[in-house]
Order: sequence, then C-alpha cells, then structure tokens
Amino acid sequence: MLAISEIKKQFQVEEEADICRLIEEYQTDERAGVQKLVDSARKKLERRNQERQRMEQMKRYEREYEEYTYIAGMDEVGRGPLAGPVVTCAVILPKDCDLLYINDSKKVSAKLREKLCGEIKEVALDYQIGMADHTVIDEINILQATYKAMRDCVSGMQVQPDLLLNDAVTVPGISIPQVPIVKGDAKSISIAAASIVAKVTRDAMMEQYDKLYPEYDFASNKGYGSAKHIEAIKKYGPCPIHRRTFIQNFL
Repeated sequence: MLAISEIKKQFQVEEEADICRLIEEYQTDERAGVQKLVDSARKKLERRNQERQRMEQMKRYEREYEEYTYIAGMDEVGRGPLAGPVVTCAVILPKDCDLLYINDSKKVSAKLREKLCGEIKEVALDYQIGMADHTVIDEINILQATYKAMRDCVSGMQVQPDLLLNDAVTVPGISIPQVPIVKGDAKSISIAAASIVAKVTRDAMMEQYDKLYPEYDFASNKGYGSAKHIEAIKKYGPCPIHRRTFIQNFL
C-alpha cells in the first residue's frame, strides 16, 4: 500500500484522463488523507468543467459570425499610462480552439498571462503586434495613435482576416468589416486573446525600460500614474519615454 505522500504526488497531474483514473483507483481507499485527495481531484474536474462552459460563452460572437473564415480579435493596452507605447494586437484563433482560462487580461494574473500568451501564439492561425511610441502619441494624440497601431496590426498579418471583432472601437481606414463590442475583452475569446498578448508584450517592454530608467519604477507601475511614479517625475523630470502631452500638469 502506497503512503499518502506518494499518492499525493500521483495526483499532481493535469490530464483529465489521468485524474479520472486516479479517482477511480483510490475512491475505495478508506484512509481520510486519501479521500481528501480524491475529493480535491473531483473538485478540480468540476472547476475545469465550469471553465469550459465559460469559454463556450466566450465563443458566442465567433459562432454568430461563423460564416467568416478568418475572424480576428483586436485589442489595445496602454492608452492611459504616462510613459511608454500603446500596444495593439490582432489574433486569429482556430475555430476549434479549446484553450481555457482566456479572459480580459486585467482579470488574469501575470503568471497565467505569461503561460496563456505562449499557448495563444502556439495555436493561433496568425497574430500581429502593432505599436505607437510616445513620440507618435504626442504628435497625433492617443486615440489616433491607437488607431494607427491597430491598422498596422491588420496590414501586417500574413493571414488576412475577413472580419474584425474589436474591443469597443471601429477603426477608421480599414476596409475589412468590423464589429465593435463593448467590453469585448471579457466577451470574446479572440479579443481576450489579443488583450493578453498585447499586455504581456507591453509589460515586458516596460520592465526593460525600468532597467534604463529605474527612478520611475516602470517594472511595477508599467508607466501608469502611480503616486511613486508622479513623485519621480516631479523630482527628476521626464525621461525619454514619457508622453509629454500626458505629464504637463506634473512639470
């Protein structure tokens, strides 16, 4: 008879077939510790089933427009910060995509975002990053800079989408049909996937900028106007990646 500690190691698997097999194997073991492991495994399967149901709801727009062959979700990250670029992303997922835990990037932990970003890139039929830096933002304003980055996303895709699902906006200058969805990153798997890739990309950039300009705490605030960040601007002045049009009140 295996020790409970050894059985616990067996239950540290992710494949559902393995979890089900272990539940069946140990459900008659009378030891309380083993039954606790079995119960925990059952709850894990139930949570995963609930997540599948949530993801099915996240595919409702993709199903509604299923007559289109290549549906791209598009979103942006970084319209509000005082420093750094605005980053956009467009993602075309396969129609049979079975990824779990995709959601609005703000609702996903940093660790899970990193994992999901890799999975999204691996399964996507195509994805593309667009970007407008602080100089473009200052020159043409944040909204127009965001639109420009979104147009760059679409034009740079190798697989050209025939429909765009956007988070709340209709982008001028794009001939492809567009569907703006309010809070789309919480309602569409494609938009949510784009939001995750965009955020992971931008966060990584800001962490690199933190090494160049450590006074501003970019690794933590990602360029947003935290109290520490604003105090640093007042003390040290702007650094090269600050958006001058965003920080006039602090200078």
